[in-house]
Amino acid sequence: METILSVSHLTKKFGHLTAVNDLSFTIEKGNVYGILGPNGSGKSTTLGIVLNVVNKTSGTFDWFNGSVSTHEALKKVGAIIERPNFYPYMTAVQNLKLVCKIKNVSTDKIEEKLDMVGLLDRKNSKFQTYSLGMKQRLAIASALLNDPEILILDEPTNGLDPQGIHQIRQIIKEIASQGTTILLASHLLDEVEKVCSHVVILRKGEKLYSGPVDGMLGSHGFFELKTSDLKALGDYLKLDPRFSAIKEENGLITAFLSEDLAAEELNAQLYNKGIVLSHMVKRKESLEEQFLTLTKNAPQLVNAN
Repeated sequence: METILSVSHLTKKFGHLTAVNDLSFTIEKGNVYGILGPNGSGKSTTLGIVLNVVNKTSGTFDWFNGSVSTHEALKKVGAIIERPNFYPYMTAVQNLKLVCKIKNVSTDKIEEKLDMVGLLDRKNSKFQTYSLGMKQRLAIASALLNDPEILILDEPTNGLDPQGIHQIRQIIKEIASQGTTILLASHLLDEVEKVCSHVVILRKGEKLYSGPVDGMLGSHGFFELKTSDLKALGDYLKLDPRFSAIKEENGLITAFLSEDLAAEELNAQLYNKGIVLSHMVKRKESLEEQFLTLTKNAPQLVNAN
């Protein structure tokens, strides 16, 4: 698979503050990547470095396998890393024509991009009449005018209402479905879980995890179980090496798996031991649960990488 961006041992210091610390990850073509972390974790600084608007302290990054210079590579990148900034008294079309002139690209695709972000019917409306969500969608249209190979978005749904958030996420999915690689920074677990195929998790500038969202921690999910004899059930499960942790709360046992196990198989084994279940549900850990587990053990995980 083609490598779009490769970051190796990237570090950025602002005086005594280390914003990005020895960060390495790779962006492969055709995926949607999320850089996830709380405010101050180094997400925006990382994006600024690879877009050549922030100077790195050390480390390297290469676009498109290093086959072109950063200046040439950025012609194939679309990015929104600040609030949308257009002329308020100009229409959407007028603003995008100006962007085309700055980017030195044809104006032929303005209406196509406006249609993609759901603004074609408002193409002749002045920017100052747009809602915050519409302004953000116009910014995405602007970033797509050069048909970029990768679209970079910094907190794309920040400050939007639920409808605006939904619209932006649907647009991101639509753009990705057409083959454009996407890299977005977000502090929202829900956003990454719903939109991204891969995630890079940062805390205080350090990488905690990089890889597929589904493969995070190699999670195999967990069972929620109830029976009339919770003690017998708990004792049995604690001796079973297929479970990494057992938790009992409010009459419910949650058993976290360390390997794949079918519900039918577990139910049959428990029945043979005289343990009859009144409730059994197998679930996959949400990204939030995995994220909390990961950050809880962050020092060991960081040192292991």
